[in-house]
Amino acid sequence: MGSSRFQLWSSVGRKLLTGLTGLALMGFIVTHLLGNLNLFVGGDAFNGYTEALHRMGALLIAAEVGLAGLFVLHAITAIAVWLGKKKARSIHNSVVASKGAPSKQTTFSRTMIITGSVLLAFVVLHVLQFRFGVFGGLDYTTTIDGKEVRDLYRLVVETFQNPLWVAGYMAVMVLLGFHLRHGFWSAFQSLGLLDPRLRPLAYSAGVVVALGIAVGFFVMPIYLFAMVEP
Repeated sequence: MGSSRFQLWSSVGRKLLTGLTGLALMGFIVTHLLGNLNLFVGGDAFNGYTEALHRMGALLIAAEVGLAGLFVLHAITAIAVWLGKKKARSIHNSVVASKGAPSKQTTFSRTMIITGSVLLAFVVLHVLQFRFGVFGGLDYTTTIDGKEVRDLYRLVVETFQNPLWVAGYMAVMVLLGFHLRHGFWSAFQSLGLLDPRLRPLAYSAGVVVALGIAVGFFVMPIYLFAMVEP
């Protein structure tokens, strides 16, 4: 047990942490997408959903802190894994090339550190904009069942009346799709859960999951821009 193989911050340990935190974050992303589907129903549905979350009080704050820690841990371990691979390539003076079927390495898998950095910056901006209203809209209110609640729906709709926000959001969702496509498959591989016979199935499942999530988020700004009056 004292072997570096079992140490949390060993090469294997970092990969395990990256895989576990990645899958946990993917679960959150799916949950977030399902909640945001209320945008297609209307203002009362979406504001009712967000108000239900806010009524959780301290539990919501604890969940948000835990989620932030999860993002940070995933970023740190992913960077550590990337630096380790970069160092190994430098030592062996190897030339990076597509590995074909066994590793499924592609241009996008080799640029996970870049897409991940962009996505992390987006998450920070997204939280500041909609959770804390630093760009305005924090004082928007509406009434649901006779109770005054925050009108987050209005802020979201107004934001996506700007074509620049729509274009930027859509571009990030494309990156999200590519990031998740490789991340889904590699997470299970890092956890040692992939029998060689299951690799093609896992890779295909990763494509389907990533496409579903990315498309789900991708169509929202288009719908709000084209179909909803501010």
